Amino acid sequence: MALSFKIAGRINKPVSEVFEAVVNPDRLSGYFTTGGADGRIEPGATVNWSFAEFPGRFPVMVDRVEKDSLIVLRWAAQESGEVSSTGEIPEPAGYDTTVTMAFEPLDGGRTLVTISEEGWRDTKGGLEASYGNCEGWTQMLCSLKGFVEHGINLREGFYK
Repeated sequence: MALSFKIAGRINKPVSEVFEAVVNPDRLSGYFTTGGADGRIEPGATVNWSFAEFPGRFPVMVDRVEKDSLIVLRWAAQESGEVSSTGEIPEPAGYDTTVTMAFEPLDGGRTLVTISEEGWRDTKGGLEASYGNCEGWTQMLCSLKGFVEHGINLREGFYK
């Protein structure tokens, strides 16, 4: 069985504004990468994402970008369980998963954002890691909506 998930949500802003809030490191750091993002999401780039709530940097390899439409990323799979109570991130499992973000314009200047992730090994650790990432991407999508629509950071204080 291939381990994967897909989530989606609608944001009450035009696709160009929503897309820019993801690819622009300053915007992304305002609601998701609270420890910073060191570069713009562009094809062939490797950017590092950091989260104030968790120690360490996450290298993110950018495979594909289609302006206002699609982002495809890869990053290291984690299989050793959830983040510990002290905030320690599990060690990478030695392979990458693929994250695909699709942006679809809707009537009324709204945007449908769909995020999927795939590629975990079919193991207990892979299954647990996929659930953890599904939770994380759902939280990111909710935070994106709050930030773009209302200028608030829902992530602030969420984990600590």
